[in-house]
Amino acid sequence: MRTYNRILIIKPGAMGDLLQITPVIRALKEMSPDAMISVLVGNAASVDLFRHHPLVHETVVFDRKGEHRSLSNFVKLWLHLRKKRFDLVLNFQRSNLKAWMLASAAIPCRVLVYHKAKGRTVHAVVNHLETVAPLGIDPQTADQRLAFIPGRDAERFAEEIFDTSGFRGKTVVALNPGASFRIKCWPPERFAALGELLGNELGAGIVIVGGGAERDLAEVICSGMSRPPLDMVGRTSMSQLGAVLQKCALLVSGDTGPMHMATAVGTPVLALFGAIDPDRTGPVGQDHAIIRRGEIPCVPCNAKTCVNPSHLECMEEISVEEVFRKVAGMLANNGAQP
Repeated sequence: MRTYNRILIIKPGAMGDLLQITPVIRALKEMSPDAMISVLVGNAASVDLFRHHPLVHETVVFDRKGEHRSLSNFVKLWLHLRKKRFDLVLNFQRSNLKAWMLASAAIPCRVLVYHKAKGRTVHAVVNHLETVAPLGIDPQTADQRLAFIPGRDAERFAEEIFDTSGFRGKTVVALNPGASFRIKCWPPERFAALGELLGNELGAGIVIVGGGAERDLAEVICSGMSRPPLDMVGRTSMSQLGAVLQKCALLVSGDTGPMHMATAVGTPVLALFGAIDPDRTGPVGQDHAIIRRGEIPCVPCNAKTCVNPSHLECMEEISVEEVFRKVAGMLANNGAQP
């Protein structure tokens, strides 16, 4: 099996997409232990995802909607990559013309291209690993676990927040109400009712997580709970979010980036899936669970807006009581229930 010295991975995607290529990084490093692996991401915030990753040599930012809209800055980035003399490029953004232009900076080299599975259902992690199958890596037997290391500063941040919030010695459950599309979201009023039950029945501490665009959801949850939860929505970096999730006993979430981050830091996830197929994007690894109403006629569905006359029936049919029972069972099985 041939080994490589310098590898460039092009993936200017969202948090979950980037975390789902960490098994590819691991497989490449096992194949070429001395390789220096560079990851090209789409914004400065995403650098956090690989800042402390022991197998990643550097992270390069390709901000196509900001800094690199300028031709001069784009050329500077191209020249920067050219100097690296990569001998292997993995392009996970094949529909992006500028990504191909950046890949050309490594020519002559070997280039492997990601192809999204069509006509078959395969998890995104396995699908990404299929990109490196020509190198002799078996996607099915490769280690498919996601990996994220928050770093000591982020861990201290989480420790201080939990201590000042009275969480010391408590089982803490994280609630993530948002998603890239609201069609994937369980109603925030139900998250509030779930938080009440977890606090009253199990004595659990509750933390809400998510991005700044989900402030409205967080406010509904906070106003619906008699004891205010720890509201971290829009108030963490990616590293800090990872550290917060790492300290939680469990995360309840829809199909979104923080769900994948929780699995990457070893926190069990109860994933609430509506129309999207969890066999493609569900949580990876052991100790996770999924609730989904697969009997609804329009499920599965990849639409960005609901066309069911009974609006969002796939999410509305998931009850608070069902989720509470599942969370309680998972906490008991993991030895975390108070």
